Amino acid sequence: HDAAGRSFRIAPLAGVIAPTGSSNTADRFGRLPRPFQNGTGAWGGLAGVITTYQTLAWEFDADATYQATGTHDGYRAGAVSQLDGSFQYRLWPRQLGAGVPRFLYGVLETNLVHTGRDRMNGRDVADSGGTQWFVSPGLQLVTMNYVLEAAVQLPIMQDMNGHALRDRYIFHIGFRTHFQ
Repeated sequence: HDAAGRSFRIAPLAGVIAPTGSSNTADRFGRLPRPFQNGTGAWGGLAGVITTYQTLAWEFDADATYQATGTHDGYRAGAVSQLDGSFQYRLWPRQLGAGVPRFLYGVLETNLVHTGRDRMNGRDVADSGGTQWFVSPGLQLVTMNYVLEAAVQLPIMQDMNGHALRDRYIFHIGFRTHFQ
């Protein structure tokens, strides 16, 4: 259903999670708890589907993903199922002209995230996992060569298991570039 000034895309996505982050980080009190480690030490994978509808003035994206990791040293992080929706509206320039200028978009994103319980030595970790719903307002600057973006992710609902960690807010900044 593509036409002049608009496009619809849908695509599968898949990935491999490699055990590249440290899973043994410690401070003066000893080894940090597993949720604070940079990595799980295990291989994993993710799969999902993403769809985008874009016009010259706005864009809507939605995706559904599932991510799971294996076990390392008796520990396995809980699997994560996620639904995301994002609406971007071009704030500047208001009117399109000749050439390809920079574009500034206002962004509103929502994320529904369900995390399964972690497992340690074959048993569920009681204070892990749960369901969270976030809303994230932000800005995105798009140029021919890069994208610069920032957003604050605000929890609307958090139904966590036991004393699992809860989020107050999450601040995201990003930079993407095209390799030619």
